[in-house]
Amino acid sequence: MKILALNCGSSSVKYQLYDTANNKLIAKGGIERIGFVGTFIIHYARYQKHRLECECADHKDAINLVFKFLTDEEFGVIKDLKEIDAVGHRIVHGGEFFNKSVLIDDNVIKAIDNLSSLAPLHNPPNLSGIMAMKSLLPNVVQIAVFDTAFHQTMPETAYMYAIPMKWYEKYGVRKYGFHGTSHLYVTRRAAVMLNKDIKDTNFISLHIGNGVSVTACKGGKSIDTSMGFTPLDGAVMGTRCGSIDPAVPLFMMDKEGFTSEEVNTILNKRSGVLGITGRYTDRRDIVRVAGEGDKACQLAMDIEAYRLKKLIGEYYAILGRLDGIIFTAGVGENSPVARQLVCNGLEHFGIVLDNDKNNNLTGENIISKDDSTVKVLLIPTNEEIVIIEDVAAILSGTYDNDDFKYSFEK
Repeated sequence: MKILALNCGSSSVKYQLYDTANNKLIAKGGIERIGFVGTFIIHYARYQKHRLECECADHKDAINLVFKFLTDEEFGVIKDLKEIDAVGHRIVHGGEFFNKSVLIDDNVIKAIDNLSSLAPLHNPPNLSGIMAMKSLLPNVVQIAVFDTAFHQTMPETAYMYAIPMKWYEKYGVRKYGFHGTSHLYVTRRAAVMLNKDIKDTNFISLHIGNGVSVTACKGGKSIDTSMGFTPLDGAVMGTRCGSIDPAVPLFMMDKEGFTSEEVNTILNKRSGVLGITGRYTDRRDIVRVAGEGDKACQLAMDIEAYRLKKLIGEYYAILGRLDGIIFTAGVGENSPVARQLVCNGLEHFGIVLDNDKNNNLTGENIISKDDSTVKVLLIPTNEEIVIIEDVAAILSGTYDNDDFKYSFEK
């Protein structure tokens, strides 16, 4: 069975084609700047990388280009699009409607569309990918995999806000959480690495990229997470402010005359480490310039690490016992400096980083000292494989089985 995983952003499409019969990734890539000048595709197949400048007015054009690359005589991996048995879509927001991955039908499409008001930057392009596939391959099976689904196990005490109850009842205002497929993947891999049954584990997972979220996982289930009603809440991020006093936007609207749309743009796209440094979102640039003595960059690093320490402390308190903390995603996987700043000072929690391992090891590894009672784990995330395995399990009828296990748990 060949399954295509699609992740459609506002101006991008990322994809992976996986052969489940041979348990093999056969192609992957991405198209950037859809609808803008300078669109390009990067395609990996047959151990080669191909890059091509192109024109894509919309997601339908982009997915059509993906199909051309997958079937190309020179660097394609399939002869006919009919070889694609199913498509799995990453959908950012599933609200309270979806606590698991589902087959896409007209009702699911309508629900995803209705939830666009909760994720206006994410659900519409996700939906565009679905509609493009319906147009280009109308008979292929499509399945939706929701970022928020993993967090539907949170108790009311974690996801409800202390606001008028009618806001929740009428508009669904509550904590939803995001990066669910990433947190699911790395916590299950962590259980394998520590030779533990996932049901007997307590982990804190730190997904640190441009977007940042921290999740407390008990027995393989999310019991709290840092992102909230939107991905704006929680930790300091690349361009997002994270948690702030909710009176700040009102204060600035009064002082500067900002509209709600302008404030939303500032908090989502001009804040975080970009707001502090005034220049950078890439943590590599921030680490480099901080090393040259730039105080704003050093402050950005310190604030980001400080917030993450606080979240670790909060979640340790509600878990009661902790087997490990997990670093994943672009920064979490690739920045020894970021990991060290977060872990420094947590020795009294039994979290003791091994600096030599932290600086020199890559890939899946335990980077804490041997006598650290709480293990520090480095685990590259793989959200696409979660999508692919959910699709395969739904098609085989095993997904709803209580004994269902992902292959990466073995």
